[in-house]
Amino acid sequence: MFGAIAGDIIGSPFDGSNNKRMDFVMFENGPRFTDDTILTVAIADSILKSRDYALSIRDYGIKYR
Repeated sequence: MFGAIAGDIIGSPFDGSNNKRMDFVMFENGPRFTDDTILTVAIADSILKSRDYALSIRDYGIKYR
């Protein structure tokens, strides 16, 4: 989970771009968590609390829109 979230944050400046270059500066252009991190945490939370996935996703989605 840590790797998924770190990868999301590191890659967030390139989200939606078609950049295939390998020579980029990490943590430039405002890295941030995205909806991928929110949904990952929502699923983990629902597993740990034995909660319905859809309810957890909805609650996290509303909280972090």
